[in-house]
Parts: sequence; structure tokens; C-alpha cells
Amino acid sequence: MTETQTIYTCPMHPEVTASAAGKCPKCGMALFPKKESKESSAPKVFAGDDRGLGRTTWRSYIPLIVVIGIIILAAKAVSVHDLMQGTFAAKNFISYFMIGFFLTFSAFKLMDLKGFAEGYSTYDLLAMRVRPYGYVYPFIELFFGLAMILAPFSRPLLVAEIVVMVFSGLGVAVKIAKREPFMCACLGTFLKVPLTTVTLVEDFGMAALGLTLLLLK
Repeated sequence: MTETQTIYTCPMHPEVTASAAGKCPKCGMALFPKKESKESSAPKVFAGDDRGLGRTTWRSYIPLIVVIGIIILAAKAVSVHDLMQGTFAAKNFISYFMIGFFLTFSAFKLMDLKGFAEGYSTYDLLAMRVRPYGYVYPFIELFFGLAMILAPFSRPLLVAEIVVMVFSGLGVAVKIAKREPFMCACLGTFLKVPLTTVTLVEDFGMAALGLTLLLLK
């Protein structure tokens, strides 16, 4: 009797196959047994499932906590300097945090631009139709971070940030609400946390902070 060999594949890159469990050479995600089905040759992953990252626990968020924690500490350090100079203001702390967030998270995306763009095209409303937008988005975040250094309270800049962040977050919210098949990914191959959660926090969180700066101006 001939034994059936189990084939493993990547939930994000179904063209990647292997005869044993391991990690995808393209994105570093865990390979899963390929289900033989007439409907689909690749395993389906639903929004919020994050199976490509393995079992999600609180430890899955440690990288995110560390990164955001460092950004907060840096923003506080600069704010303490402002306090010593007699120029402290709450809105300055918010702008410092946003600058650090945009620059840091754009860097994670740029370290694996192709991997991010492929994952982004599975849920973003624009990237699904115009795939090159996934390659442009990290540079938009980079621009926001650099521009805020020069003009942190520019109204046109803040409005642009709010529009871009809210629009990006809508794609994830729609996928989660409809429970449609969702290609799980992380920011490149470096930040191993559930993409759905990270994206919602990143997009809507930055939009909320931008709106706060507009109101405080």
C-alpha cells in the first residue's frame, strides 16, 4: 500500500510547499498541512485566526509591547527635556510619540517590503485593487514621521494622516466583520505578532492621536 505523503504549505504563500513542517522561506511563517480539496489547494485563514503565527497568547504581543514601550520612553525623555527648558506641552508629547511610531513601523515594513505588500493586498481596500500601493504605503508612513519633525502641528499634514490611517484600518475592520478569508501576516518577517490587531491599533490609534492634535491646536 502506498502511503500518502503530507505536503506542507504557507498560508500566505500557497505556492511554497515542503514535505515536512517548517517555516516559509519568503515570510518566515509556520507551514501547515495542505488540505486536499476541490475548492481550494491552500488552507483558509480567517480574520482574527492568525494561524500562520501559531497559537496566539499574551506572549505573542511581547515584541509589540517592547517596541511601543521604547517609543513611549523616548517621547517621555524628550518631554522631560522640554520640561527642563520650560517648554513642555501635552501636545508635544503626542507628536513625539507619533513621530517615533511612524518612523519605527515604517522601518519594520521596509525591512521586508515585498512580504508586507503581499500581506497588505489581502485586506487593504486600495491595495487589493492597486497592488503597487502596498509598496508605497510604508513610504507614506515614513514621510509622515519625517514631516512631523519639521511641522508637527501642520493642519494639512494631520488631516492627511487621519484620512490615510482611517482608510487603511477600514479594510481590516471589514474583513473581521465579514469573517472573510484573510491571509495572515506580520510586519515583514521581523515583528511576529497578529497582523489584524497590530493594524487596527496602528491605523485607528494614529488617527485618534492626529485628531487629538487638531483639537488641541
